[in-house]
Amino acid sequence: MSARTSTPHEIVERALELSTADGCVVIADEQSSANLRWAGNALTTNGVTRGRRLTVVATVDGGRGTASGVVSRSAVTADELEPLVRAAEAAARGAGPAEDAQPLVTGVPLSPDFTDGPGETTSAVFAEFAPALGEAFARARAGGRELYGFAHHELVTSYLGTSTGLRLRHDQPNGTLELNAKSPDRARSAWAGRATRDFKDVDPAALDAELAVRLGWAERRVELPAGRYETLLPPTAVADLLIYQYWSASGRDAVEGRTVFSQPGGGTRLGDRLAELPLTLRSDPSEPGLESAPFVLAHSSGGDESVFDNGLPIGATEWIREGELSRLTTTRHSAALTGLPVSPTVDNLILDGGDDRSLAEMVASTERGLLLTCLWYIREVDPATLLLTGLTRDGVYLVENGEVTGEVNNFRFNESPVGLLRRATEAGRTEKTLPREWGDWFTRAAMPALRVPDFNMSSVSQGV
Repeated sequence: MSARTSTPHEIVERALELSTADGCVVIADEQSSANLRWAGNALTTNGVTRGRRLTVVATVDGGRGTASGVVSRSAVTADELEPLVRAAEAAARGAGPAEDAQPLVTGVPLSPDFTDGPGETTSAVFAEFAPALGEAFARARAGGRELYGFAHHELVTSYLGTSTGLRLRHDQPNGTLELNAKSPDRARSAWAGRATRDFKDVDPAALDAELAVRLGWAERRVELPAGRYETLLPPTAVADLLIYQYWSASGRDAVEGRTVFSQPGGGTRLGDRLAELPLTLRSDPSEPGLESAPFVLAHSSGGDESVFDNGLPIGATEWIREGELSRLTTTRHSAALTGLPVSPTVDNLILDGGDDRSLAEMVASTERGLLLTCLWYIREVDPATLLLTGLTRDGVYLVENGEVTGEVNNFRFNESPVGLLRRATEAGRTEKTLPREWGDWFTRAAMPALRVPDFNMSSVSQGV
């Protein structure tokens, strides 16, 4: 194997051959990305990158249990492969027994494309999007708006091999678009974002038209005090809140009494009604347009992730079923500790069960309330209630008698997503959305807009 000609699957096979540990897991991630950036209605930069990261997990059996060692490095050459394997083995031999130790996964069918070369993205992914963006620049300039933002597309091909015979592969495309429109004096700002697999379903003209309407709303300014307001949360804001709830839904933590999903006096809240509406929060690796890895890819252990679970098949999971809590996340180890079903995390999240009305239709049936654009700087205040705080951003609008009548000041909020689900009185149409706060880590989401009768705007914020 040479450094220049070795393919990812060959690197995985060679690393497994070099291993002298009792068990070994090797993950090769081949990544390529393309991006565009623009400011003031003009492209500023673009580029394409490629990279490779290799992760080796060595397991060593001992009288007190099985230890694990994990080492990851980028741009590993053929000459560096054996030192990497030896470093993982040394880390395992120097560690104590791993709490999450389990037998390595077996019996998963071979991916038929395991020996194929990695997928690759290039600037060609923007072949249709870039000209349409240029036309949006011209319309924005004529309309007295300035557009800022970026588009990013990434394709990661992951190869997973284990000493127990697993040979699995997954191609994960991921695209994001963030677009800001500003008035020439920068006093007014509006944001829109989209998640996409290939940029073929992104329409810059439609986004610019949406932002133009929002900048028009902002021409009238209304100052409001802090307080509780009927509030329409758009899908992006709902996604940011429920993704944090999802990350906090550890079965082990709930059993140990540390989370909002813990039952007072012991146990979990599984079976409790969390929403009066018949909402279902679910994940599915085969969800159309939101496809994600159908098996565990764990580069480290911690929380609800275990390197011993690498290759474990992942299926569709309902976390909340028609308003009732039905699953919490577990590894094989934490499931055995708690008696809960094995429920690995899945890299997408969908909330459905609403009435299929659009956000515009929900606005039209609002007597008086607030319409948000997005949330940011979300932080946890109290894990026992999952109370979160954060800020509104890029437009909070006043709705009166079914129409948006102006922009109001921004706010700091204090809310729990669990509490919001319980108090929500309407859910609209589920649609793919890009989380604003967590978009760098979690992009595959589909959410409805939610109507909350008493959203807690705890203080006024001076942010734009």
